[in-house]
This record gives sequence, structure tokens and C-alpha cells, in this order.
Amino acid sequence: MVNRKALDPDRDPMAAYGARLRRLREEQGWTQEELAARTGYSSKHISGVEIGSRPSTLKFSGAVDVAFGLEGTDRSFDRECRQVRHGVLLEGFPEYVHHERRAVEIRLFAIGIIPGLLQTPAYARALATSSVARGGITVNQAAQRVAYLAERQRILERPSPPMLFVVMDESCIRRPIGGSEVMAAQLDRIAEFAASPNSVIQMAPFAMGERRPVDLPVNLVTLSDRTVLCYAESQARGHLERDGGAVSSMLTGYHQLAADSLSQADSLAMIDEARKGML
Repeated sequence: MVNRKALDPDRDPMAAYGARLRRLREEQGWTQEELAARTGYSSKHISGVEIGSRPSTLKFSGAVDVAFGLEGTDRSFDRECRQVRHGVLLEGFPEYVHHERRAVEIRLFAIGIIPGLLQTPAYARALATSSVARGGITVNQAAQRVAYLAERQRILERPSPPMLFVVMDESCIRRPIGGSEVMAAQLDRIAEFAASPNSVIQMAPFAMGERRPVDLPVNLVTLSDRTVLCYAESQARGHLERDGGAVSSMLTGYHQLAADSLSQADSLAMIDEARKGML
């Protein structure tokens, strides 16, 4: 019990999932080892899910439901996991965020949408509200999504924040989100952030055409031991890649992209021109 880690279920949906798992386990009087034996997972896996360092999966949730007798009920972990996956976070994203918090360098490439770490609250709310209108998420899930983003952005406010390299496709600043005032404020936010000594902002212009070496959004994190991880996602799911060859290939593509993109000065000039067009 000496090493018992305090949990904060209000931090994000995955933390709430983990805290509930621990609470029900302890109500049964089971140790992590005993729950592990009942689910077929290791006690290390159970511990990781409880403290939020390891994401839950539908397979794991189903095994937990069998152990607790929650199959098919409104209180099932399967149902909670599906709500998290389809409402707030894609599968694989919580694990990425865990590493993002420990990163010393973050490299991002965004298409169509300003990267989350740079979004203003109004911009983020506009995106979440649109998802509600399409029936993709609930109003409560939209609020959770915006709050979770604000929590992620705190890494940029640390005394020693990670170095953040951002390449944005020109579509990010041309696509109006939330109306002219919201978009103008968002572009101001990017310009302000570019003045930070821990940031590099570049635009990949439409004129790059077929020379653009990357066609999907990319997140690359470098940890303190210089390990590099890559996270990429489709419309339905995300995936954290650790394989050296795959990550090395993506990192090479990112460097090629940055080399062909506009300089920061020219990028800020393009952003300023787009902002004036919003007014």
C-alpha cells in the first residue's frame, strides 16, 4: 500500500475508467493479482489501466465485465470503453497522450484542422459542437473533449516545455471554423505561439502539390532517452507505432516535409494574410 498511487477520476475519461476499476476491485476485496487471474491479464496490465498509463480495450473490458458480473448491463466496462473510444478519444490516443506528456520534442503535421495543442477554446468548442450536431457525440462528451484538450495543452505551460515543431497544410488556415471572429483569434494564437523559443511553425502551401511527402496527419514524440514514437490515425482509430523501421521512415518523411515547407517568417506572413481575409 506504500506505493499506492492516488487517482484523479476527473482528469479525463480514461482516468475515470481506471478509478472505477480500482474501486470495484477493492469492493470485492481482490488484489490486482486476483483480478488478473480472473481476467487472464497480468497484474501489471491491471495496474496500468487503473492509473491511466495503459489504455483499456474492448477485449479487456469484456474480461472485466465477466469477472464482475456486469455483462450486458448499463454499468458494463464494455459500454464505458465504447463511449470513450467513439465519444471522446480514439483507440490508441490515450497511450499517445501518456507519452506526449513526457516528450522533450513533439513534431506535428496537420491537415484541415489546427493541431489540438494550438487550438483556442472557442475553436475547439466549434469543432465539438459540430460533432454534436452530426450526432457523432453527446453534449456531455463534447464538453469532455474540450476539457481533455485543455488538460493536454498544459504541457506547453511547464517551466521546461517540450520543443514543438508544427507543419500545417495550408488548408488548416483556409478552412473557416466557428466563424470569422473565432478563426481570426485562432490565427492570432498561432502567431503568438510562434514567438515562443520552444516552437517552430511552418506552412506546407497548396503549391507544394504532389511534392508533399506526407498525406496523413502525423504526431511524432521524442522522449528524454531519444526514443521516437509515432502516432497516426484514420477517421475511426488511432495507432501508436514503436517499430524502429516504421518510425524512422515517418521521421524521414516529416523532415522532407519541413525542408520543403515555408520558413517560419514566410509562414507567419501567410497566416497574417489569411487572418486579414477573415475580417
